Amino acid sequence: MRHHDLVVIGAGSGNAVIDESFAGLDVAVVEEKWFGGTCLNAGCIPSKMLAYAAHVAETVRGAGTYDVDAELRAVRWRELRDRVFGRLDADREEGRRGRVESGFVTVYEGRAHFTGPGQLRIGLPDGALDISAEQIVVAAGGRPLVPAPVAASGLPYETSDTVMRVDAPPRRLAVLGGGYIAAELAEVFAAAGSSVVIVEKEDRLLGPQDETVAERFTELVRSRYDLRLGREVTTVGGRPGALRLTLDDGSTVEADMLLVAAGRVPNSDRLNLEAAGIRTHDDGRIVVDAHQRTTADGVFALGDICTPVQLKHVANREAEVVSHNLRHPHDLASADHGNVPAAVFTRPQIASVGATEQDCRDRGVDYLAGTARYADVAYGWAMEDATGFCKVLAEPGTGRLLGAHLMGPQAPTLIQPLVLAMALGTDASTLARAPYWIHPALTEVVENALLDLGL
Repeated sequence: MRHHDLVVIGAGSGNAVIDESFAGLDVAVVEEKWFGGTCLNAGCIPSKMLAYAAHVAETVRGAGTYDVDAELRAVRWRELRDRVFGRLDADREEGRRGRVESGFVTVYEGRAHFTGPGQLRIGLPDGALDISAEQIVVAAGGRPLVPAPVAASGLPYETSDTVMRVDAPPRRLAVLGGGYIAAELAEVFAAAGSSVVIVEKEDRLLGPQDETVAERFTELVRSRYDLRLGREVTTVGGRPGALRLTLDDGSTVEADMLLVAAGRVPNSDRLNLEAAGIRTHDDGRIVVDAHQRTTADGVFALGDICTPVQLKHVANREAEVVSHNLRHPHDLASADHGNVPAAVFTRPQIASVGATEQDCRDRGVDYLAGTARYADVAYGWAMEDATGFCKVLAEPGTGRLLGAHLMGPQAPTLIQPLVLAMALGTDASTLARAPYWIHPALTEVVENALLDLGL
């Protein structure tokens, strides 16, 4: 049995744990699928590259709003897809090659599972290999959740792992789910010419968002998609290329392709964690402490397999923490998950940080809400934007920011001053009045929402 000083399971954010400070150790990386993880290969990056192209297409379609005569002839899907993945696949291979050639990292390309404390078995093309390690980092990520009626049908379906690489957009696309993955990919395929039906068990899309954002976004996209809200799929029938989804109210949806975007599950069930003494939460996430240590000595975890906030920037922060703690066991760092910003790259874009208005009510927290519309600032006039807004929530008296929510162009960028203020403890009144806010930049919508708090 070969022994390593450190083994990292997963070459997504787990790969970021290892830098040159580990060069004096015998390190191994185990990856069963793709270097770069979900983000590079089937998540954040390709979806946003495709979404940007979709936004360009919709800008051309709407050019008449700005007295510009333009015509969209086509979205060249194959060329778009090949441009996106030609770049990302090359980047993935470069990352893999860099580890193979590093001189101090052994790369095992296969699936690992625990056989005991500090011991792993790796399934390789030519058989199983047993290894052991002083320290192990579990960064094996997650995968799309596939509801039972879909899995039981035996009929083909796509997930975010596969749908962005299809050869052509379908004429009719059924999307199962109403979260951010469903919303972003629906946007991409609608811009490419697909007719989209969204089936979502909740009564509105993007349910975890602030209620105002979720309600307004749902109403905005009703004209673009066929929304089947408050509904669940009971059976999937038909044949490949001609699917029929039966919903719990007896209605049906006809589609050429089914995209399952109903959530994600951690890959913990594939690792035989019990053999190593690693506990999990009821939802399958690995239990970790503030320093990313699991319940097994010498084993850390990071990213989607353990975090309550499944976002790439969170996984990267946790990777920094684990990297530090492996080298400095007597000076442990921790990751703060208190106010993690997030964005949805739909049309319009959405960004959020901190508490929602419904969170405050549910917890009995006193709060003030300040709002401002894009339509009421000069750059909003230039954009002819009639739907965008910013909402900020703050504590009465102190002005401590509790949360912020934007819907509209550039929302993921506009929210950053509010993220900084929450991280640094800057109150809403100071943030509104101390710095200059450029006129007539779109940031004035954030300034106006802060002033609307009346502090």
